[in-house]
Amino acid sequence: MKLKELESCLQQVDTFEEPKILLEQYPTSPHIAACMLYTIHSTFDDIEGKLVADLGCGCGVLSIGAAVLDAGLCVGFDIDEDALDIFRRNAEEFEICNVDLVQCDLCCLEAEAYAKKFDTVIMNPPFGTKHNQGMDMKFLRAALTMAQTAVYSLHKTSTREHIQKKAKDWGVKMEVIAELRYDLPASYKFHKKKSVDIQVDFLRFSKT
Repeated sequence: MKLKELESCLQQVDTFEEPKILLEQYPTSPHIAACMLYTIHSTFDDIEGKLVADLGCGCGVLSIGAAVLDAGLCVGFDIDEDALDIFRRNAEEFEICNVDLVQCDLCCLEAEAYAKKFDTVIMNPPFGTKHNQGMDMKFLRAALTMAQTAVYSLHKTSTREHIQKKAKDWGVKMEVIAELRYDLPASYKFHKKKSVDIQVDFLRFSKT
């Protein structure tokens, strides 16, 4: 499947009806999701036939993309039942059966129970702003516990140095695969601009 085909396929995925600010629910755009997944698939061969986890999966754009690219199974984890309902609906519309869902709070998840259970973990975690300070690192910590091979994640470019230091402390290799412009739509009432561009890093973490 070509990148353009994947992107147009992901444009059919329904997203949040009423995003919840406390959960920092911003949809991953079809363009960014397609770029991430296509790279993971074609450059690193970390999707096809693999057991994949999608942390903070929301409405399932990354999971559905991974399923379309022939993941063995993709398991989405999210705290929000409403988002998971939309995910289920999306999976039905795409007629895919190689996805599964787990409703849980990733901050309280016993990640050890899933230690190295997944070949690959993909995620677009909360950026850890406003009331969610440090949430991005909690997600990353859980992901690294759960992954056998690699974790792929989006993080604000401004936090790169901090994350690099953490990766070193944890004995994990970190690569910046790409710098992306994350177009954040005005999802919430307090947003004054129609959309704002945030510089984000697409990162790959692997066990050294």
